[in-house]
Amino acid sequence: MLLDYDRLGFWRWILVAIGVVVMLFLLLPILFIAALSFGDSQWLVFPPPGWTLQWYEQLLTDPVWLNSLFTSAKVAVIVTVLSVVLGLLAALGLARSKFFGKSALQAFFLTPMVLPVVVLAVALYAFFLKLGLTGTLTGFVIGHLIIALPFSIITIGNSLQSFDPALEDAAMICGAGPLEVKWRVTLPAIRLGMFAAAIFSFLISWDEVVLSIFMASPTLQTLPVLIWSTLRQDLTPVIAAASTLLVAFTIVLMLLASLLKKGTRS
Repeated sequence: MLLDYDRLGFWRWILVAIGVVVMLFLLLPILFIAALSFGDSQWLVFPPPGWTLQWYEQLLTDPVWLNSLFTSAKVAVIVTVLSVVLGLLAALGLARSKFFGKSALQAFFLTPMVLPVVVLAVALYAFFLKLGLTGTLTGFVIGHLIIALPFSIITIGNSLQSFDPALEDAAMICGAGPLEVKWRVTLPAIRLGMFAAAIFSFLISWDEVVLSIFMASPTLQTLPVLIWSTLRQDLTPVIAAASTLLVAFTIVLMLLASLLKKGTRS
């Protein structure tokens, strides 16, 4: 091999040191926030003078925080279902068809990934304002779906690229209809890609804040929006508790996805 770790000599320790520095750079802010959420000070003071669970109790008993949590979960679930279904249909059309302008259509589907989120948010806000969709669940779902859909198309499309179409032909020769082939052959073969698309879509919607700020109203806010608005007004440790729960749920979901993926492959 061109780069063999065992033969790098002194340089491998430099690589290890760089890896440790990068890991600490990414993890320390999360650990600090988690520690602040258990501090007994009413301000965000590090290190905490003492330890308590009162901020989590306040978070889980406050109807404002609970409503924002349920709103985030509701929007994320709806976006996940729509993103996987629409992404599957789009990926099937792109992978199984040949037509003029296919490359341009693929590029169009991926536009939300390269377009700055704030630009997209301003455009959607101006458009939704005329339609009366700002501050509504429908507005949140459409906005988040636009951001999540490209990830579903790419993930499911990659699974279709590695899938042998000859299996579909063999199933049709054996007497299966087109819908039965898709249901009993194609979908099981690309289930990992669909599951990955669902995880990406859920997390993108769950963590989205920029576009959600433009879609929110005083009576309808997602959890990231409420964290942001509260942070601007008061540096209460409840923000640290909410952020810790947000990160913890994301980590648990990613670990669950990893375990299910390993179990499916085995």
